[in-house]
Amino acid sequence: MDFVSKYQGVVGRVFRNENSSSSEDSYVERLLDRISNGVLADDRRNGMAELQAVVAESQAAQLAFGAMGFPTLLNVLKEGRDDVEMVRGALETLVSALTPIEYGKTSKNEVQPALMNSDLLSREVENISLLLSLLSEEDFYIRYYTLQLLTALLTNSPNQLQEAILTIPRGITRLMDMLMDREVIRNEALLLLTYLTREAEEIQKIVVFEGAFEKIFGIIKEEGGSEGGVVVQDCLELLNNLLRSNSSNQVLLRETVGFDPLISILKLRGSTYKFAQQKTINLLSALDTIKLLLHGGQRNDPGKDTNGLANKTLLVQKKVLDHLLMLGVESQWAPVAVRCMAFQCIGDLVVNHPQNRDALAKKVLGEEPHFEPALNSILRIILRTSSTQEFIASNYVFKSYCENNPDGQTMLASTLIPQPHAMVNAPHEEDVHMSFGSMLLHGLILSESDGDLETCCRAAGVLSHILKDNIQCKERILKIELEAPTPTLGGPEPLLHRMVKYLALASSISKDGKASLSEAMYVQPIILKLLLLWLFDCPSAVQSFLGSRPHLTYFLELISSQTTTVCVRGLAAVLLGVCVICNKATDSGQDAFSIIDAISQKVGLTSYLLKFDEMQRSSLFTSEKPALSHKPLTRSIAASMSDIEEVYDDENTDQRNEDHPMLVMVLDPQFVFFLKELEVKIRDQMVEIYSRPKSQVAVVPADLEQQGGENDKEYIKRLKRFVEKQCLEIQDLLSRNATLAEDLARTGESGSSQLEHRVSSGSERILVETLRRDLHEIFQRLEALKAEKTRIEAESSAHQNFAAKLESDLKSLSDAYNSLEQVNLQLEREIKALKSGGAVPAPDIEEIKAEAREEAQKESEAELNDLLVCLGQEQSRVEKLSTRLAELGVDVDNLLKGIGDDVGLQGDDEDDEQE
Repeated sequence: MDFVSKYQGVVGRVFRNENSSSSEDSYVERLLDRISNGVLADDRRNGMAELQAVVAESQAAQLAFGAMGFPTLLNVLKEGRDDVEMVRGALETLVSALTPIEYGKTSKNEVQPALMNSDLLSREVENISLLLSLLSEEDFYIRYYTLQLLTALLTNSPNQLQEAILTIPRGITRLMDMLMDREVIRNEALLLLTYLTREAEEIQKIVVFEGAFEKIFGIIKEEGGSEGGVVVQDCLELLNNLLRSNSSNQVLLRETVGFDPLISILKLRGSTYKFAQQKTINLLSALDTIKLLLHGGQRNDPGKDTNGLANKTLLVQKKVLDHLLMLGVESQWAPVAVRCMAFQCIGDLVVNHPQNRDALAKKVLGEEPHFEPALNSILRIILRTSSTQEFIASNYVFKSYCENNPDGQTMLASTLIPQPHAMVNAPHEEDVHMSFGSMLLHGLILSESDGDLETCCRAAGVLSHILKDNIQCKERILKIELEAPTPTLGGPEPLLHRMVKYLALASSISKDGKASLSEAMYVQPIILKLLLLWLFDCPSAVQSFLGSRPHLTYFLELISSQTTTVCVRGLAAVLLGVCVICNKATDSGQDAFSIIDAISQKVGLTSYLLKFDEMQRSSLFTSEKPALSHKPLTRSIAASMSDIEEVYDDENTDQRNEDHPMLVMVLDPQFVFFLKELEVKIRDQMVEIYSRPKSQVAVVPADLEQQGGENDKEYIKRLKRFVEKQCLEIQDLLSRNATLAEDLARTGESGSSQLEHRVSSGSERILVETLRRDLHEIFQRLEALKAEKTRIEAESSAHQNFAAKLESDLKSLSDAYNSLEQVNLQLEREIKALKSGGAVPAPDIEEIKAEAREEAQKESEAELNDLLVCLGQEQSRVEKLSTRLAELGVDVDNLLKGIGDDVGLQGDDEDDEQE
């Protein structure tokens, strides 16, 4: 065959290298000769069996087979269909030739016989068509080996096989028919279709058109749902391949089969505390399908949002929320991965969907008489769980519930009621009888006694969702006051001040080394995020924060501290900036000007603004890492999952601490975008405030008093001079302040700390600005002159064209005059001829000639006068233009050089012709 000849040279060289055996080469050749030329059927069958055995065991034999064996075996499949045993042997041999033989680690540069043979076989579409035709054979093993052979081809050469199958009529249809075959063949066909549909959109469409949804759920029902084996996983993986980023397939599933068969997979049967590994994988695959439906399709799909909302609505109508709560909340024996995925699905289900949010808020869990709202149960998991992943997933539920939901936020905030101090040290079991808000406050202050801020940190994360973008909730929670731990410490303390206190406590614990490395990384950022969201757009919260003078001092020290992380310093700087832009106070010491003045004195404006840039350049801000990501569960990934438990356990490496899931959760994309917007507002506000004098400051020097012996008129004149002088000084100071603030803002934005690039004195800066303006004016004048030059050149070109036209008209008149002269000459010849004949009296030749010249002169005299007038006018314009061009520095002689030469040359040629 032609495609084999292309590779024989390469394969032959590889096969005959020092690591290969020439004896195996000749042995394979003899076996192929027996198969093709053997007289007895048994001899040919024995040769096929021996060939299959040697190809399955030796890479050298695989190479030799690839060089010479394909034509022989493909001929058996074409011509020898009657001999079932030979066809089986040929297919089994081909499968062995395409299966890698691994005796150990092989070099990357070493030729892989299985890959080469796969490429050889899949290059010709006729070969794939031949294999697909074998699927209609009655023999079970022929169909089975054919599917195995196609799977091996797809594993080694996926693109070539996909393209070939698409070009073969009814190629996918034949594979889909295998799903209705016996169990073993059905499973092989299912695995093959799963591989085929991972990225091939055209194949996905055909598979769906052939009724894939009905067949998939039919197989799942036969296998027993989530309790089934790996076949259910393959079915769900195939289903996910068809639904992933494809809105039209999701709509088709919703309107044909519906979501009931999918939801039934989530039902827990039998003992809920028994979760085998395969059952866990099947549940994760089904939950992955739910997530795909909730997302609705690709990001750039115009119908994504509409389709996602329709899927969310129908899924809640089908009671999927009950099953998700069962898996995530009530089945505490379920693996962590299943519980986390269930929480993620609940979050996706309620985000930006008012009806589903209300349904979640009304859900009640437990059995009578121990009923409890579902939100309370999820909050308890947040506060108690030992798994970081489970906390992040359950926290995502509250984030989704509170997003764009002011009514829900207000409802949760209304339950925040302080408990007596005796309840602070109450055991965990007591929170079962608390309301949502009481449980949350209990979590905020629970760790105060032992110094473990983990629970407080988690409660602060939930509280930040309740406060976000809700002024009413911020004002309401601002009024909450907590009792002091002991009566000797004074009266009640605002909750806002207590959170600042915990922030300082976290700093001291991390310095003393009492906290774990990972906990020190995220506790402060979470509390800072809460304070930021609380103070933003809430002047009363800003005033409460600044009401305690140590707060400002502590944050200035936090910004300057080198022991804290870049993230903590940046967030602290942004929080002080919020105190500037959201400050409505007029009291000295708490107004925006006083804060900026304190920053300038203790930190320095340049150093302060650089904290923003340091934070923006950190890996947490520059890398895009979604907080909740889930890779599709393929069979290869599932095989390596011996125990699906906590994913993040190692806290020893710096890289893992930088990418700690808790930090990624805090700095989600929405919050990062919010910080970037705040940074711009803070810079602009600082420039504006720094450009104004401090309000309501009045200083009256002693020399402003009227002196003895000074009359009123002289006193008024002296005051006027003083005021004028002060006005000039104030204007100069305002100008200097504005310039300084703008310079510092630009320095912060560029991230440069090289102060030597700045202008050292005000006079030099004024000089530079003056030179810059002069240079700008010169550039503008130069551009105007260039435009004027272009316009004059265009006008000159137009006048030159007009002069050329006049020259052409003059030439035409000259030609006419010459033609008249020729007519006169002809007439003279005729007259002479007549005279010589004597038949007619000879006219006066000189008189006729004079009359002709006179008539011609009269006809052209008027036109010549007009031309001379026009030429005079044009000559005047040309002189003016030449003068203007000379002023602009243009060489007029070079510009006019050659104009009129062509006309002169033409005139000379005509004169020569006349001569």
